[in-house]
Amino acid sequence: MTTNSNHRQADFPIEPMFLNRWSPRAFADVTMSEAELLTILEAGRWAPSAFNSQPWRFAYALRGTQQWETIFPILNDFNKSWAKSAAAIVIVISKTHFTAPGATEAKLSHSHSFDAGAAWGAIAHQAQLDGFQAHGMTGIHFDKAVEILGIPDGYRVEAAIAIGKVGDKSQLPEQLQARETPSSRRPLSEIAFNGTFIDA
Repeated sequence: MTTNSNHRQADFPIEPMFLNRWSPRAFADVTMSEAELLTILEAGRWAPSAFNSQPWRFAYALRGTQQWETIFPILNDFNKSWAKSAAAIVIVISKTHFTAPGATEAKLSHSHSFDAGAAWGAIAHQAQLDGFQAHGMTGIHFDKAVEILGIPDGYRVEAAIAIGKVGDKSQLPEQLQARETPSSRRPLSEIAFNGTFIDA
């Protein structure tokens, strides 16, 4: 059994980094450099994808910049209420079509969202390794993201990510303070099935 610095425990031995990564809402009022953010996004760049199609795209903004004023309104009001203290906001976008090796025409990618999710996982873990945490969210205005960012047809807005240093939970509304702790997970036996599938 693997344990770490918080209350999480793994059923099987894994690297503690997987237990130490979580999704806070309370971020410290500190900024990050573009180089620090690009280092985190670099990890996403190296995620696996079908046919190495690399469908992920990242539109980002650092707090305190003009770009932040452009991208921040994409979040819904609830997420704005806490993400305003994050150091960076990233919008994850995936390219929906790809041209397979040896093909001449692009076709719909079955896995573009799946592959973009792999990139998000790499980003989340690199953020944690670098002393930050990342909180993914789908509480955003998807149509507004398309309009604000000028995203053409053939791309899908997947989610937003808030990245920053963990702050004091007292800055959050009382109802969120109780939730400001690394969450648990279902037992592996409820999600992994040997040779079958169980609707658990």
